Amino acid sequence: MTVDREVVLREISKIALPGGETLGQADLVRALAVEDDTIRFVLEVGSAEAARELAPVEAEARRRLLALPGIAHVHIVTTAPAARPAAPAGKAAPSLKIGGHPTAQAGPQPIPGVRHIIAIGSGKGGVGKSTVTSNLAVAMAKAGRKVGLLDADIYGPSQPRMMGVSGRPASPDGQRIEPLHAHGVTVMSIGLMLKEGEAVVWRGPMLMGAIQQMLQQVNWGKLDVLLIDLPPGTGDVQLSLCQKAAVTGAIIVSTPQDVALLDARRAIDMFRKLKAPVLGLIENMSSYVCPRCGHEAHLFGHGGVATEAEALGLPFLGELPLELDVRLAGDSGRPVALGEGVTAQAYARLADRLVKGGIG
Repeated sequence: MTVDREVVLREISKIALPGGETLGQADLVRALAVEDDTIRFVLEVGSAEAARELAPVEAEARRRLLALPGIAHVHIVTTAPAARPAAPAGKAAPSLKIGGHPTAQAGPQPIPGVRHIIAIGSGKGGVGKSTVTSNLAVAMAKAGRKVGLLDADIYGPSQPRMMGVSGRPASPDGQRIEPLHAHGVTVMSIGLMLKEGEAVVWRGPMLMGAIQQMLQQVNWGKLDVLLIDLPPGTGDVQLSLCQKAAVTGAIIVSTPQDVALLDARRAIDMFRKLKAPVLGLIENMSSYVCPRCGHEAHLFGHGGVATEAEALGLPFLGELPLELDVRLAGDSGRPVALGEGVTAQAYARLADRLVKGGIG
């Protein structure tokens, strides 16, 4: 028997907790990883007292998991958020800090005022996912929709630069964050909470806490759609998003070549396992037209994403060209979808297709 995440969760989910729930019902397991003969995870609880009460649960989980074939080591860490001191009378509440531990909640939650939550993912980096997200947000805003953009690419937040926003978002009460606005889009990014170039070095529970805060503690207002720019791959951020938010669906961005499509299949499989519908696939960098001679070249191949979508029974949402202006516009903070031209029209068609499909 191969020991994977599903096997581990099945083994420990029915362990009884002091309050009468089971470990599975309480949803306390975070950052679960199975590596060779070692299992690691975090038990996230609400208080230090609750953490102390979980000692027998830890012991029972360790006993069950060590009985699995091929498992020699089980590392369990039980954590609880530190108590926050009350603000002195007459003083403002402490400023909100992004990147704490998540708070317990009962399954995926809607975001007040937000009709649709769309995750935009990719199986690998370098396929232009963030560029697609920013331009799609602008194109939908141009089409008259109220659009939000959440940059959840924790390790490589690029939306502040691409959307031309800067400055730390305000939190007047220390509890809620006021997002920024650009090109008709409401914008929030972890990059706005950090110094430019500062690295994020966080473990799984802190990533989950940051995602939960940016979903639920930002004053998003009334939005037709919130686009979420995810990190590439299949990891903690994707898992946390689908556990914490009522995701309407996911869009997968890929280039046409085989290696990108291989990773795109993994991203699709991940969203299916997380019960998030895949709304369709986008082929980015589909063609390049020489500005001097007009010759059209397919540097990364052509049509592979459309073929893959058909094979998987998923909608193909469209092709986007490779163009120098896309890079220049992104670097300048004015997405190419704001203007005219072939690429702007391609994004307008993509936005129109999503709107007509009931998104936005």
